[in-house]
Amino acid sequence: MTATTEIQERARALRGEISEWRRDFHRHPEILYAVERTAGIVAEKLRAFGCDEVVEGIGQTGVVGIVKGRETASGEVVGMRADMDALPMTELNEFEHRSTIPGRMHGCGHDGHTAMLLGAAKMLAETRDFNGAVALIFQPAEEGGAGGDAMVKDGMMERFGVKRVFGMHNMPGVPLGQFAMRPGTLMAAADFFDIEIEGRGGHAARPHQCVDPVVVGAHLICAVQTLASRISDPVDNIVVSICEFHAGEAHNVIPETAVLRGTARFLREETRDMVEARLGEMCESVGNTFGARARLKYKRLYPCTVNDSAAVAFAATVAAEVVGADKVDSDTAPMMGGEDFSFMLRARPGAFVFLGNGDTRGVHHPRYDFNDDAIPFGAAYWMKLAEAAMPATGGR
Repeated sequence: MTATTEIQERARALRGEISEWRRDFHRHPEILYAVERTAGIVAEKLRAFGCDEVVEGIGQTGVVGIVKGRETASGEVVGMRADMDALPMTELNEFEHRSTIPGRMHGCGHDGHTAMLLGAAKMLAETRDFNGAVALIFQPAEEGGAGGDAMVKDGMMERFGVKRVFGMHNMPGVPLGQFAMRPGTLMAAADFFDIEIEGRGGHAARPHQCVDPVVVGAHLICAVQTLASRISDPVDNIVVSICEFHAGEAHNVIPETAVLRGTARFLREETRDMVEARLGEMCESVGNTFGARARLKYKRLYPCTVNDSAAVAFAATVAAEVVGADKVDSDTAPMMGGEDFSFMLRARPGAFVFLGNGDTRGVHHPRYDFNDDAIPFGAAYWMKLAEAAMPATGGR
């Protein structure tokens, strides 16, 4: 039996246990940095597995576990990251492990990411068949809180001597047992914005005596779409979406104010400068046209997720050993979702890859659920990556 086959068999044997951890996390979702229960369980399990060091409270509530190989002369340290937080949304699933907390849901599969990395931690602590050390990174606040940036700014890379860093995300639509990745820009930069509109309220039967912020907001929604359709280069990927429109409290009252909230995504950092500037100009000019004030609050959230070419080639080789070369897409199309693993990739070279979740609901859907059948593939990938990145000089 080859070393890779042994890893696959061990990962399959652990599937049931890892699935139990995953479903427990799913029942008890926590958001942003308030992941105390999840982080506590992670730290407890890492210590029980025999990790050489477990440090809590990095980047507020992040956890890092260190597993040293049976050889450490190489001085190599490879980081492997999983996100722990859930989403502030209501789950509509009815299965037994559905969320027990109203308005919170693991709608993006971070429960699966955390459980798979825990499974890999257990295997790595048992075998230690590598020359160096693995830094198991469990991150809070990926969903809009920039927890990856917080952990980097807290000195995580320097403290643990991380040389390279790798991340993984499940991907609905990619078949089970398959991986997808690409060198260069894999995911978009992601920004959030608020537009606060101040008009003049009054009776709905006398609109001429008012400045209707709802009308201003409607015109802004239309104007904003021209950022992609008429202002940017047609070959430049850009998405601008207004996702919230709040105004009014009664059928017959024109409100005083309105608020629009949305997000902008792009694959080139240069594009965000244009979007922020032109969005501000649109708010000012459209507001002035109707005699209202429209103020933009623009937050640059996550940069583009840019993979190191050599790291992608290495990750593709590792994935091919786990599932076969024909099941690894190493030149997948970039996507417009954002990911704060981008901050870790700015700090150290590495690669972010997608793991097939099969034919399931898309992430952020109220009926999404992580596919437990993906667990053995993800856990085996992490295990093989450590051994391939830092090969032991002696055989088993």
